[in-house]
Parts: sequence; C-alpha cells; structure tokens
Amino acid sequence: MIEQRARDAVLVSGVAAATARAVYAGLRRRRRPAWERVNHAGRPVDLYAGPAVAAGTALGALCAGPPRQRGAAVLAVLAGAACGAYDDLRGDDRRGFRAHLGALRRREVTSGAVKLLGIGAAGLAAGALLKERPVDRLLAAVVVAGAAHTVNLVDVRPGRAGLAVQVLGAPGLARGIPVAAAPMGAAAVVLGDDLGARTMLGDTGAHALGAALGVAVAAGNGRLGTALHAAAFAAAAVAGEWRSGARGQAGCGAGAGAGRG
Repeated sequence: MIEQRARDAVLVSGVAAATARAVYAGLRRRRRPAWERVNHAGRPVDLYAGPAVAAGTALGALCAGPPRQRGAAVLAVLAGAACGAYDDLRGDDRRGFRAHLGALRRREVTSGAVKLLGIGAAGLAAGALLKERPVDRLLAAVVVAGAAHTVNLVDVRPGRAGLAVQVLGAPGLARGIPVAAAPMGAAAVVLGDDLGARTMLGDTGAHALGAALGVAVAAGNGRLGTALHAAAFAAAAVAGEWRSGARGQAGCGAGAGAGRG
C-alpha cells in the first residue's frame, strides 16, 4: 500500500511538473504584454508562471486519488485560476475584504469580489464532493477557499509562495493523499525563475496552487482536523486583512510601487 501511494505521488508530481514546464516554455515563446509587469525593484517580470502551474496542477490532479477527490481538485484549481486571472488582468489597487465588500454593497463588482464569490462557490462544490455531512462540507469549503487565499497572501516576495506550497503540501503527501503532489510538482518547476524574480505566480497561480492544497487537506482529515485547519486559515485571513488595512493607511497619498507587481 505504501509503495502504491509513493508510485501514485511520483506519477502525479511528474505529470504536473511536465505540464507546467511545457506550458511555461510555450507562454514565454509567445509573449503577451498583458501578462508582463515591472516589479517593486523596477525590473521586468512576467506572470507566465501562473497559468503554467495552474495547468500542471489541474492535469496532475486528474491522476490523483478517487474520482470525487479528482473532481474536487480539478474544479477548485480551475476556479481559483480563472478568478485569479481575472484579478491579474483586470484588478485594481484596493486591498482587503472590507474594501471589496464595501464596493459590492455599492453595486460595484470588483476583481476581489469575483475572487471571493467565485472561489467560495468552488470551495462549496469541492466540499460537497469530498464530504458527506453538511457541517463537514462547510468546513471543507472553508479550507479550500482559505488555503487559496493563504497562498496568495504569502506571495509578496520572490519564491515565497512556491516554498510555502512545498511546506504545506508535505503533510498531505506523508499521509498518502496523492493530490498534494500536484501543486508541489507544478510549483517546483517555476521556483527557480520565481526566486530569481524573472516570473511571478500572480493570483492565477497562487489561488490555483492553494485551492489544490486545500482539497488535499480536506481529503486527508476528519472533522476535527478539517476544523483546525479551517480555523488556521481563517486566522491567516484576519491577519492579512489587518496588514492590508495597515498598508493602506501607511500608503495613503504615497502612490504605487509596493508589492511584487
């Protein structure tokens, strides 16, 4: 059984890595200005790592585990990537849930609201595939959406999100949850260029990777473990909201230029 799980993890990781590598190379050959930025240091950097790892993670997840687990992972990854891509291409400078929910109350649909609602809905759908009881489905939804948000929160310096994916995915891999190998394999391919500030995961990649990790966490834990992870991700979201508010106050009138993009 252990040997079979190890073989499954190697297969999933290999498929994810090969796909991410091929997509990344193809995108870099066909450059698109909409996916290129100038980073905080004034150096050109692209966002091609995001679609590459999303594609790799989704395809790797198709080889991972039981059918319902595969379906939950692919759904969460694609939804996270789609919502993240919308933010990468059409996002504005507003930060934090309060800013986006406030805009939504004024009937203005921001990119942050699209992510919040879209990834939240995908989390609910993934939870319904992974769990049987309503409370467990809700906890799984919080974990999937919370993991996607958490990986995006840490993507503020080169390589940080990619390294976080390796750390967060390791427990699932140790428990024999093969879907955890998909984001790890995909992220590893672009990690060198990310650390070298030549590419960024962006919201596209960060949300896709985090959503897959959330599925792995929910699939590998019972109610107590899922609840503890949900609480941890909620705490990370609260801390991120506080920091975004602090940055907003500190940067009032100071202009753009903070962050990676």
